[in-house]
Amino acid sequence: MRSALITDPWFYASAALAVLVLGVAKGGLGGGIGVIGVPLMALTIGPIRAAAILLPLLMVMDALALRRYWRRWHSNSLRMMLPGALAGTLIGWLTFELFSADTLRVLIGSIALYYAGGHFLSRAGNKPARTAGWFAGTGWGALAGFTSFGIHAGGPPAYAFLLPQKLDRTTFQATLIAFFFLVNWSKVLPYLLLGQLDVANLATSAVLLPLAPLGVMLGGWLHTRVNEAVFFHVVYASLLLVGGKLVWDGLGL
Repeated sequence: MRSALITDPWFYASAALAVLVLGVAKGGLGGGIGVIGVPLMALTIGPIRAAAILLPLLMVMDALALRRYWRRWHSNSLRMMLPGALAGTLIGWLTFELFSADTLRVLIGSIALYYAGGHFLSRAGNKPARTAGWFAGTGWGALAGFTSFGIHAGGPPAYAFLLPQKLDRTTFQATLIAFFFLVNWSKVLPYLLLGQLDVANLATSAVLLPLAPLGVMLGGWLHTRVNEAVFFHVVYASLLLVGGKLVWDGLGL
């Protein structure tokens, strides 16, 4: 078991940026950009270890953001997504040794590119809101839970379910926060049993912890000052960029 704190300065440079970006995403501006957290940290350490270090930080960010968006979420969407998400988390745990981080990157990156590309090419913003269904909610929730377990990349599947409903930006953000608050808590026991939350990883998380509330506060400040149309363009654009990055890295290009 690792016992030494990470000392590589290049790691802390990439990790600090990752935590701030994640905080801004959680706080309320363009949640899709949060998917780059693990890839940024994986520039200097393995993606599985990066995911383990990020989990406690994500839980803190979720708690801070949840307070800001309390009871502003779309309850019906949560009811549809959460059962599947918990099943996806369980599958991620049971198959942890079978799927490489690169496989998950290509999978989730492809989903992100499909939905972001479809939005920009078909002018999806002009389409009427789509009614949420249990089948879709369970399916996308399961995929979100599964991919979130491996590399905290559950955002694009959750977006695939939520964005077509055309929720207002605050309801959309609050629903994402509540969803991933519960999903991230469901990962704690499996991560512990897999040995991912060891002393070295937790100590590294503690060093980065002060950056978490700073990012969340900045995201919350930006959320109230950015036009709603611009907000969703940022979300889709970030999905496009992140999807391309994940596929690129996953294929080793």
